[in-house]
Amino acid sequence: MRILLPTGSATREMVKCAAGGFDADVVVTGEIASFLTPHTLHLLIKKGTYDLVIVSGMCTASFEQVERETGIPVYRGPRHAADLALILPVLDSITLSRTIPADDFLAARKADDAFKRIGELEQRAGFDFVIRDIKIGGRSRIKVLAEVMDAHRRDNIRGIVEHYFGLGADIVDLGFGFDATVGDVSRVFSLLEDIDQPLAVDSHDPDLIRAALVRADIVLSLQETNIPVIGACVADVGAAAVVVPGNSTLKANLAMAERAGIECIIADPLLQPVGSGLVHSLKHFRHTGYPLFFGAGNVVELLDADSIGANALLAGMAYEVGASIIFTSEHSDKTSGSIREMRRATEMMVLVKGRPYPKDLGIDLLVLKEKRKRREPPLEYETITIAKKMPAEIIYDPNGNFRIGIEGDHIVAVIHGKAVQGKHWQDVLYTILSQGNVSLLDHAAYLGRELYKAELAIRYGRSFEQDAEF
Repeated sequence: MRILLPTGSATREMVKCAAGGFDADVVVTGEIASFLTPHTLHLLIKKGTYDLVIVSGMCTASFEQVERETGIPVYRGPRHAADLALILPVLDSITLSRTIPADDFLAARKADDAFKRIGELEQRAGFDFVIRDIKIGGRSRIKVLAEVMDAHRRDNIRGIVEHYFGLGADIVDLGFGFDATVGDVSRVFSLLEDIDQPLAVDSHDPDLIRAALVRADIVLSLQETNIPVIGACVADVGAAAVVVPGNSTLKANLAMAERAGIECIIADPLLQPVGSGLVHSLKHFRHTGYPLFFGAGNVVELLDADSIGANALLAGMAYEVGASIIFTSEHSDKTSGSIREMRRATEMMVLVKGRPYPKDLGIDLLVLKEKRKRREPPLEYETITIAKKMPAEIIYDPNGNFRIGIEGDHIVAVIHGKAVQGKHWQDVLYTILSQGNVSLLDHAAYLGRELYKAELAIRYGRSFEQDAEF
């Protein structure tokens, strides 16, 4: 298979190194590989005999007509020449995309394969019991239970529950504080009656638990004070129960729940927060004969650190102790996103089976950091001008000033009572410029900076303030 690799002078050596050992022509078409034009590529193809062409993934031109005229397929390589060495060795087993850069294309393909394998493994997995088609225990995936605290105080409880399921929760737990009444519990569960996904109730009060049993699939948390009162009712409706230690040991309370006739029992040894015995509490997570409940959310909420890595590590701990359900919450801004993070983490734990480490799985929880830094060729120039400090005094655009903000997942830019809305900063900026609302170049540059900051705020779930540092 003979390959044509057009590149720029800046990346020539990198591409030649990657092409070593392959039947490939490395041809420099200018300083920057992404500036390749269809006309130039057509002339290059005509000069040789090739089976395919791989252009830079940064190219923005369309090469469809070149393909039609020459009959030679033109594929997108990686965005960075440094990644070409990862692409060429697998060309015999894959077909690259004509429109998507190879690194994105392969990452998406690996992710698709990973999710397919997760689905297949879950379908074949054994289990201890099933709650509304969700397998609990056995060798099935660790299930994510997401909590809604003070459910009786939430205005749109149905929307919240549906949102949590959409984020990846397998079970949604409805918590009721000491001020909740039987009427509150009945009202909340009646609003969710037709949702055919697992719901849990979290209360120690037997009366509140009894009110929830018309719909609740799981009860959190039973122990020696309420099992004698409500245990038989839980058993009668066939609900599952999470049993915790209290003044009595976990073993004693599990035996009490079993005597009450509860068949679907989940053991929660109680995971302690960092500083209050996290490591010590892990020793209680051992085989009990019942599926294990792992309260990761209590650790993450009480730790002032980004939730992503904490959730991944705790999911790994849950996997190692053999937990079946992992608890998470989004009670604070710092833990926003925890449901999606924990779902991804539990999926990673499915794929780690048979591997020594949870890495190179096809899916990951890397958000801001890279697996490896790309070593780009150094910039070449003859002269250099040291940047001058921007004047403190601003010259305002005669056409007016924009107020920029975010609404949901959209960027909004407002001027003279008229708004431009879009999901991508470049689309909003292009529309603003095309409407003639900017007359100064420095104002255009300023808008580009602020709009991009707004998009980053949306992407990473952060707040946005115009003119402030991101």
